[in-house]
Parts: sequence; structure tokens; C-alpha cells
Amino acid sequence: MMVIFISQCEKKALKRTRRILDSFANRIGDNTWQTVITQEGLNAVQKLLRKTASKNSAVICHWIRSRSRSDFLWVVGKKDAFNESGVVPVHYGVVERFIGEKEIMLEKIYANTNGQRLDQHLFAVGYIAKKLIEKILPHDGALAQTVFIAGCWHDIGKIDEAFQQWIKLNKKFKDIPDDGEHIDKKTGKFSWEKYPRHNELSLLLFEFLFDNNSLNDDSIKRIKHAIYWHHAKPMRKTDFKKLIDIYNKLENFENEYKKVFDSLKGVFSSLEKIAENYEEDILKTFSFKKVNFDDIEELIEGVDLPVYKRYSAKEKIDAYSHNINFNAKNNLARTAIVTADRLISSLTAQELDAYIINQTLDNLLDNALFKERGLKVHLKACLDYFDKRYPESERNKVQNKVAIELADEEINIGVLNGSAGCGKTKIALEWALETNAKKIYWICPRVQVCEGIYTDLSSDEYLANANIEIVTGEIKKRRNKANEEETPEGELFSSDIVVTTIDQIINSITTHKDITTLMDFMNAHVIFDEYHEYITMQGFNLLFAELIEAKKMQQYEETLPNTLLVSATPNPIFIKDFLQINEDNIIGMQSFNNSAYKVEFVVVRDDNEVQNPLMQMQNENEVFVISNTAVMAQRSFIEYQHSENSILFHSKFTKNDKEFLFNEVFNSFKKDGNKKYNVLRSGPVVQASLNITCKKMISEMTHAENFLQRLGRLDRFGEYNESNIYTIAVTQGVIEGKSKDSTSRFLKELDSLQSAKAWYDFLHNNLEEKEYQINDFYKLYQKFYEDENVNRLIKEDLITAFKKSVDVIEKNILDPKSFPNSKKQDEGGVRIKKNSMRGSSLFVQMAKVKIEGITRYEVLDEYAWENIENSMTLEQNIIEGYGDSNKNLLAFMAKKHHNIKDVKKAYKDAQLINEARDPNTPVYLSYTLQDLQKVNEQPHNWAQYYAVCDKQPIGILSLQQLIKEK
Repeated sequence: MMVIFISQCEKKALKRTRRILDSFANRIGDNTWQTVITQEGLNAVQKLLRKTASKNSAVICHWIRSRSRSDFLWVVGKKDAFNESGVVPVHYGVVERFIGEKEIMLEKIYANTNGQRLDQHLFAVGYIAKKLIEKILPHDGALAQTVFIAGCWHDIGKIDEAFQQWIKLNKKFKDIPDDGEHIDKKTGKFSWEKYPRHNELSLLLFEFLFDNNSLNDDSIKRIKHAIYWHHAKPMRKTDFKKLIDIYNKLENFENEYKKVFDSLKGVFSSLEKIAENYEEDILKTFSFKKVNFDDIEELIEGVDLPVYKRYSAKEKIDAYSHNINFNAKNNLARTAIVTADRLISSLTAQELDAYIINQTLDNLLDNALFKERGLKVHLKACLDYFDKRYPESERNKVQNKVAIELADEEINIGVLNGSAGCGKTKIALEWALETNAKKIYWICPRVQVCEGIYTDLSSDEYLANANIEIVTGEIKKRRNKANEEETPEGELFSSDIVVTTIDQIINSITTHKDITTLMDFMNAHVIFDEYHEYITMQGFNLLFAELIEAKKMQQYEETLPNTLLVSATPNPIFIKDFLQINEDNIIGMQSFNNSAYKVEFVVVRDDNEVQNPLMQMQNENEVFVISNTAVMAQRSFIEYQHSENSILFHSKFTKNDKEFLFNEVFNSFKKDGNKKYNVLRSGPVVQASLNITCKKMISEMTHAENFLQRLGRLDRFGEYNESNIYTIAVTQGVIEGKSKDSTSRFLKELDSLQSAKAWYDFLHNNLEEKEYQINDFYKLYQKFYEDENVNRLIKEDLITAFKKSVDVIEKNILDPKSFPNSKKQDEGGVRIKKNSMRGSSLFVQMAKVKIEGITRYEVLDEYAWENIENSMTLEQNIIEGYGDSNKNLLAFMAKKHHNIKDVKKAYKDAQLINEARDPNTPVYLSYTLQDLQKVNEQPHNWAQYYAVCDKQPIGILSLQQLIKEK
């Protein structure tokens, strides 16, 4: 072991101990020795020192465990020459402060049950938070200083006597929860209904005591936001809305105010002393206001608590930029404080004391930031493989040129406008190598896209030997050198490449649990694949813009870009007007696919499925039939299940069935696939990033981006000599831009109807009766966005989408709250958040039904799933029939479920809804006939079943929808 000896001996004892220590260790200072020694040798040193010890002896030994950790082993002689951490106390470690005539004992004011001193904890959190910001945003000194101040104030409310009494009763080293330590409800009759949390009190004290003229208004607001939101809100019957609500809950504050104020000044006096030794002068720039107790109420009256997200509806696309920037900086300040807080709180009081006194807090940053593990070696090997396999390839050369252009230091956010089949994945990897990536977040809009990317990257052709991980709500696994395993709890997002959904990253800016993921995200390279899908995703578009804004802040002068947007359909309005990315950042690459394509439009009506190509039987091989909804795909599949060699794929399957069908689709239709199926009938899930191909495609009309994404699966690898036919079913509602049929109503719901109309009009006016190559369509797409009338219609949809997003964020991004631990949660149950950006979903269970045909089916005596790992969810508004009482399955369950399943009756629908966020207590969308016989009841007319057939699962389906119009 490596040890250090420190001598504080005096007089003759100094010479005696020096002789002993010199014989065993190397002297590295006047009173310090270091050596590598065995345990036997160390025992011998201790024995000799004890033999010669006198009243002037004082020698301590530390075991150096790592660069950032040491253990205090023993002291020979005067123990009071060292403090309890085993270090020599210096002037800023004094634990007494005199405020007026009052003595403040700082060693008795604790930050947590680890016994950390509050003054040390506050400084350390502020310091580490500042260093984190300096690391990820090295050119934003103002934000770094802001988070330092916020860190020094974040827990000042813990000087509250009630909190200190609770700490002293519970003082012991333990793992501190992610949401921090708060007075436990088990302590007496304590209730958060009647008392504020320490972060709320911290905000209150900051509001009327902090005095600084050098900070601008946004910085002050950001400090308040970080102080208040570094913990989630407790559940209360009546939420605090204003500062006065916090103040009114402090019952004895008038009597305690003088003591609180004196303690606060004492803590900050010590903070200033510590800061001096770290050359942090910002604390000297502010002072405390002299506020009499009687003036407090007037000062805070009417002052609102910091809003979690600041948005309001705008009439112009670019008008959202200020709110996006403001929220993005709040996200960074908050995550820096919380990351630092969790890091510091994990230390013992002795460890923290040693870090501060030895001025080694910077060493802790190694524990917060990802370290280089050789990703560049794998990237280089991958690209070398392509060069060797395809020597002198023109395609490789063009890909390399595009990657180098995207890696230019003048680009802040790179945009790869890569046509279908151009090799966007390879270009993205080459860009990552050119920009010195040490870790990559590969972010996708949907689980299926994640699975496709994960499969590609893990293949022998790409990065088979790298550490690659997939993290979605359903899938959490990682692969290294062909060894795949479930990712252990606590090790998510730890691989060299993390393939994940946008939801997982957005959680870091909308919840409290996953907030520290944002720090890792900021410290990594990020690839947003198929980002165009966020354009009309309500709520996601604004929050995606916050993530982009944060990454834009990292770019400065000669800084290499570390963020790449990837799509074949970049939507220039979204890029330039909304994200405010310079048009020069968009780098295009043409396809090397020279196959011929023809587009055919077929006008269809809802009441005539016979002439709808989506509902017609397909006799050819390698045909994709892509509809805008899963129901259309299900109905056509059922119609021809006995006459087509087809496979059905959409999103409404159990986890196991979805994974199985995804692999079947991919293996059949990938390049050189097994051709197991002739026809794929699908919803929109296959339109982006799945590396699959077909000879013929039939699609429902949609907007330009989806149209071209689907086209990108047609003869994707340029293998066929004959013309590839792309058939589009379009309704009169789409042609007129009016919500009057199923397709137009669906597109209007997605804020895409006017965009789809504009694209149809443009193609109708510009397409000729001839064959086109894939690059011709992308030229048309570019020309499309140069049309002023087109821009007007698309902006109309976008403005509507952004306004809805503001509403969605206000309703669904509730302030992060802490929930009491339930027994089921403790047992490992996974609960759905009450509010989600994807909509309000609930766990559901349903009976199985075997489908022989549109009107031929049999309800089976079994349910869709048995294990909660294979459970399913469905949107609440579907369960409740979109407000139609005749279709409300929840109401039916409320009346019958307690008798069918012999459980306690729920007297309110809200109880069933809350329980259904747990997979152990799902909503039943249907029951087996045997279960219904228990209550002498018939199935609900609009019951939803889990349909299966002899060939494969069909998924969630209403029998009424199945037999509609039949």
C-alpha cells in the first residue's frame, strides 16, 4: 500500500520522529513522508513511533487509496494536532463565527445525515457545479458564476431549527436519496401541508436577503430557478403558488428570524473564507439586505414561485427563440447543481472536510464526467474496413468529403441532408471520428428506429467490438464483442455509444429522477437521427429545441461541432426559422441509387374500400403497404391473411411480440434478406431508418417528409432494373385541405393536413408521366420549399403545432414532484408518469381473440399477457372512448371488475386510472366469456381485444372497428 506520514511534532520529538520516518519512507517535505509499504512494515513504524513518543509527538498516517481518495489510519501522539478527518486544521476551518455578540457554532449546523457541515457542503456544491459548467460551456463565464452562487444558496434553508433537530436525530452515514433529504413524515406529526421544504425556505431567504447589483435579471431568475427546483415538489393538497405561501407556513418565524439571520451570516462568513483559498471572489460581490421582520411580508407579497418551463403561444415561428434559450440555460444550471449536490452528498463528512482543506475538490469531477475508453479506435477500424472492402470507391470518397465538411469548426450544429441509401450511418460515424468523439448519444424518435440503429451498429460491418447500448422504455440491453446482456440497474447510459429514444433525454429536462443524464449528454457527441419526426410532435418539438440550444452554446470560434442532425428530409423552415441554424450548416449528399421510380395517385373514398389500393390483395413479391394508422394495416392483413404471404407490423403489440416481429421484418426485407415474406403491411413505424427494401410500395397520402421517407424503402439498394411503382392513396379531403374523411382528419390531428395538401398540389403540378431517379425527388423537395405559397401553408401547420405544444407542456409537464413510496414500487413495480409527452397512457389487459376473417372470430379463454415484463399500455382517451359514453371501457370495468376478479370495488374512475399506472392493476379493455359469465354479462360493444391468427399476433383491436362497414 502507498502511505503518507505527516508530522506535527515539536521540540525534541521532531528530530526523533524524523530519524524513524527517514529510515522507512521518502521525505517529500519538511514534515511529510511517502512510501509504498506492507502492512507488517507499517505496523513496525507505528510501534517504533509509540516507543519514542512524548507529549510533543504528533504523527499521522494516511493510506492513499486512489487519486481522489485517502483513508486516515492512525495517530501517534497528540490527536488534537489534527481534526477528525486526520488533516491539519487551517484558519478557514474554524467552526466558530461571532455575529455581533452571538457565537455561531458552524460544526453544529449540518447539511445532511452524513454529518457534513452546511458551510462546506454549500461551497463544495457551488464550486463543483461551476466547474461542471466550465467544462461543458467553457466560454460562458456568466452562467458558471450564476450556478456557483445558486450552489452556495441552494441548501441555506437547512439552517431552519426544525431541519437541524431532525438531522441530529437521524445523523448517520447512509446513501442519500436522489431527491435529497427532507424531514420525514414519520417524525412526530410533521406534514408538508403545514411546513415548507428546505429548498423552498432557501428561495424565500434568497428573495429578501440577497443583494447584488452586478447580475442581470435573467441570472437572478436562473439562480432562483436552480435553488427552488433542485428538489422536486412534495405532494400537497394545495400547491404553493407564491412566496407568501411559503412564508405563511412558517409558524414561529418571527421568533426564529434573528437566529436564522445570524446563522445565515455565520455560514456565509465561513463560505467566504473557504472561497478565498480557492480564489473564488464572487461571494464578495454581494451582501445581505438589512431587512426587519415586519418588512418581509411586504417585500414578497405577490412574488410568484419560479415556473418550471416558461412558454406562451406565439404567432411567429422565430418568436419562440427567447423562451427556448431561457429554458435551456435553466436546464443546464439545474442539472449542474443537482449533479454536484449528489456527488458531494455521497461523501462522508471527513472526506468532504479533507477535500476542502487539501483543495482537491477538482478531483471529484472525474466521477461526474465520462472518460475516454477507446471509441476512436473502433471508429477508425470500422472506416478502414470500408476502405479495404471497397477500395477507390467513389461513394466512400464522397462520404468522407461530406463528413469533413460537417466537422468544420465554423459549424455549430451540423445537418446531414442525406438522401435515402447514401450511407448516413457511415457518414455520421466518420463525422464522429473527425470531431474526436469519446462517447456518442444516438437519439431516435421511436423504439423501432432505435432497434434498427442498434442492430446496424452492432453488426460486423460497423462496430461489433465496441460497447454499444440501447435504452428505451421497453428495452435496456448492451453489447460488447458479440456478448449481449440486460443492462444492470444503475449502469444505464454508460456505454461508448448509447442508442436511445428522445423520451429518455427529454426526461432529464422534464423530471427530477433522470436529471443528471443531461450532464452526460452535454459532455458527449450527439446524433439526432430522423429528427424531422419531432417537427409536429406536440411538446417534443419545443423541448427538442431546448436540447439543440444547449448544444449550440458549446460551440465557440474554433470548437469542433459535437452535434449532428440526420435526415433525408431536413425541412428548411424548421431548421432555419425555428432552430435558427444557419443554412450553411446543412450539408447534402446525393444518393448513388440510379433506379427508376414512378408515382401513381389513386383518389379513394372512405365508403369504397374495393378501389382503395391499401385494401387490395398483393400477388407480387417484396411489396410494402404503409398506412397512416395501425387499424388500416390490421384490417387489410386480416382480409388477406389466407391468400397472401404477408407479415403485419405496427406499435400495438406486447413487448415480446413486437421484438419478434421486428426481427422477422428486418431479416426478411434487409439487403440479402431471407425473403421469408412477400408482403409487409405496416403502420408508419417502418418509414424511417429501418434498412429494409421492397420492389413495390403502396402508401396512404401524407406530408412531404413522410412521403420521401417511405419512398426511401422502395428499392433502397438500387437492385432492380425495372421501374419501381410508388402508389399513393389520396382522399378528396386531403386534396381540398379540409377535414372531411378519415385520412384528412388524421392528418389534421397531426397538424399536417395543409402540409400534405401543399405537397400533393406541388407534385400534381410538377410530376410528369415519366420515370424519375431518387435524386430527382430530392431536387423537387428542395424546390418545394422555395415556393412562397408552400411556405405559407407549412408555417400555418407549424404555428398550430407549436401552439398545441405550449398547451401540452403546460398540461403534461407538471412541476416535478416527489411521490410517497408505495409498497408495490418498493417491490420493483414500474409506474407510468401521471403526465407524459406521448399522451396519458395506462397499463391495459384484455382477452385474446382468434381472427379467421373480418366477420369470423372467437374470443379465447385467456388474456393478452401474464408477466408484467410483457405488459401493454394504451392511451387513456382511447380507453374512455374519446368522450363518447357508449365507447367508455373504463366505465364498464368500474361496474363489473370487482365482481369478476373478486377485488375491492373502486368507487371513482380516478382510482382505477391511478392504479392502472402500475402494471399489477391494469385497466381491462375486455374479459373472457367465462369471466363475463360470473356476472351474467355480455362483452362491451366497443371492447378491445388482443387479436391473433394462425400466422402471427395482430395486436390490440376493437371488433367494432374490424367489422366496420361490413
